Amino acid sequence: MKRIKNFLPPIWLSCAAAAFFVAPALHARAQSAPATAASSGKVLPAPAKPAAGSSAEATPQQADRAKAYFHVAMAGIYEDQAISTGRPEYVGHAIEELKAALNADPGSAELNNSLADLYFRTGRVREAEATARGLLKTSPDDIDAHKMLGRIYLRQLGEAQNAVSSASPSGNVLDMAIAEFEKIVSLEPKDVDERMVLGQLYTVKHEPGKAEEQFKIAQDLDPDSEDVVLNLARLYAESGDIEHAAKVIEAVPVSDRTSKMEFALGAAYDQLKRPKDAIAAYKRAADSEPGDVHTMNALAQALLSDGQLDEALKVYRNLAQANPDDVNTLIRISEIQRRQGKYEDALATIRKAVKKDPDSLEAGYNQGLLLDVLGRYDEAAQTYEHMVELTSHANGAYTAEEKNNRGIFLERLGAVYHEQNKTDQAVATYQKMIDLGGDQARRGYQGQVDTYRDARMFDKAVEVSRKAVAANPKDRDLKLMLAGELADQGQADEGLALAKSLLDNTDKDRIVWLTLAQMDTRLRRWKDAEEDLNKAEALTTSKKEDRVYLLFLRGALAERQKHLEPAEQFFRQALDLDSSNAMVLNYLGFMLADKGSKLPEALKMIRKAVEQDPMNGAYLDSLGWVYFKLGQYELAEENLRQAVERDQTDPTVHDHLGDLYEKTGRIRLAAAQWELSLVEFSKSAAADVEPSEVAKVQHKLESARVKLAKEDSIAGPAKPE
Repeated sequence: MKRIKNFLPPIWLSCAAAAFFVAPALHARAQSAPATAASSGKVLPAPAKPAAGSSAEATPQQADRAKAYFHVAMAGIYEDQAISTGRPEYVGHAIEELKAALNADPGSAELNNSLADLYFRTGRVREAEATARGLLKTSPDDIDAHKMLGRIYLRQLGEAQNAVSSASPSGNVLDMAIAEFEKIVSLEPKDVDERMVLGQLYTVKHEPGKAEEQFKIAQDLDPDSEDVVLNLARLYAESGDIEHAAKVIEAVPVSDRTSKMEFALGAAYDQLKRPKDAIAAYKRAADSEPGDVHTMNALAQALLSDGQLDEALKVYRNLAQANPDDVNTLIRISEIQRRQGKYEDALATIRKAVKKDPDSLEAGYNQGLLLDVLGRYDEAAQTYEHMVELTSHANGAYTAEEKNNRGIFLERLGAVYHEQNKTDQAVATYQKMIDLGGDQARRGYQGQVDTYRDARMFDKAVEVSRKAVAANPKDRDLKLMLAGELADQGQADEGLALAKSLLDNTDKDRIVWLTLAQMDTRLRRWKDAEEDLNKAEALTTSKKEDRVYLLFLRGALAERQKHLEPAEQFFRQALDLDSSNAMVLNYLGFMLADKGSKLPEALKMIRKAVEQDPMNGAYLDSLGWVYFKLGQYELAEENLRQAVERDQTDPTVHDHLGDLYEKTGRIRLAAAQWELSLVEFSKSAAADVEPSEVAKVQHKLESARVKLAKEDSIAGPAKPE
């Protein structure tokens, strides 16, 4: 493909001006000067200054071209001396010679431009600008003078000497640069390079319409230009029109696309959520420019996003082999190993990353995550404690990014304490999140409420909710949290009234109706819940995640009423929109497993959910349950044990483990789990208890006790199982 010269620095592509410096030879450099001291290796003496009133100082009436030629030749010699000796005084001598040449031929545009160019190249920008502007007074269309001014203003933009803002007063450097390049393209309308510069300047000025016009003219002049295509695509992308950006590159035949074009196309496909197209584009870029690290990283990430774990792992391992010290690559390899269920391998890999960069926040986060997945809670807590310390400031002052990072580690540490049933430590950790304020505080309050609920300290959960609302009286989310807690703790009317008080006939009502639907579902007010969802649907846009959540709640409502076929339809509609939604996959997978139908599909769904959230006790319980239904009892026990370990207060998990023990002939262990299940049911909030489920567990426990009593009477006291 034909490429135009790309003399704009790459930083322009991110809409920031960059330093710009070109040092061509003098326009009027003599090509065949006679032998001089310079050519023989001797250093020339400084030229004598002309006496006052001499012809060199006075402006002659007629040009003396021979004299001008001589001074130009001398200027070239002095410039060569400056370069070869490194002595800056020779630059001054060269300038004086060019001035003398201008005195001999004052009307020469070429000499003026040569002097301006020398000024510019030696850092005397003001003199360069003055010289060029002086020439334009007599020759307003001199293209070289306009190009010189354009170069000057580009350099000034790059040096950030002036604010690059369309709001700046008239006459700022950006506006002056635009004016010069507008003049240049009017004088040389077929110069693609200059139009590209002008388009870039319009982009910085936030005038996309004018920028697009220049890029399109440049494209008409040179349809195959890489720079034209990439800049036009970037312009559309920055305007939010990613589809148009992709189409600009797609219009170029595949055989004519460069690696940069394919890389940009892959990035556009990434944003458009077209992973397979992105992968194909990145592969073409890699084929065009083998070994390019940026391309390989992008390809590996696209493969990872598309769930092609084995292929992504191959690419990342090649990157790691090329650069063993790249911590980011090790982190990605560990992530893939974790998603493949190879937790010990993933931990070993991430520890290599931590060793190479002990202060890497992402590596530390993933190490803690893997220790948590493996059930090594004390080590996970120690890791997160270290990361919390690493992100702490003695003065308590944090930037927004620092708050976000610190909040993430505090939340994970609180979750580990929560899993260990260390209620006080979990609550204290979440309090540190609350102290950060903003969204961190909201999540901190929710963490405290969840911790108290699971510890069956319901009064404390309501107390924290009230405290949160008192501290943030305008926060809708915190008020909805309080409403839910009140409804669950027997104060349904107060909770529902609080939630309904937030309705204000705006689009924000959607989240209120969804919350009301969940509250009414838990209160078994089926008709009210259905009406809530209908009102929420009227406010739901075509946004995928919003549609998925609405369908999920409809499915849950139907399932709670034992309307299993409609529930399955709602869940499948949700998966049609988002096939990897863990929440939907788990719910539908468990529902299918519970009724013993479509077990292979149920297993696939639940495993996919666990892959995304391997520390979720409910998901692990679902996975153990589907293995139980499939008769794979060892795998069932492994996952049900993990679920119990993580959710010790969940009566359903204990019930399932009890069923597994009974099925494998360990009646005494089964009875113990059913006893725990009934204890947890008795402590649970009314909204979390299905009387029919309690009755089933009670019946199983009684039957087990009868059986154990018979066995004991025949064989004597049983040995521990």
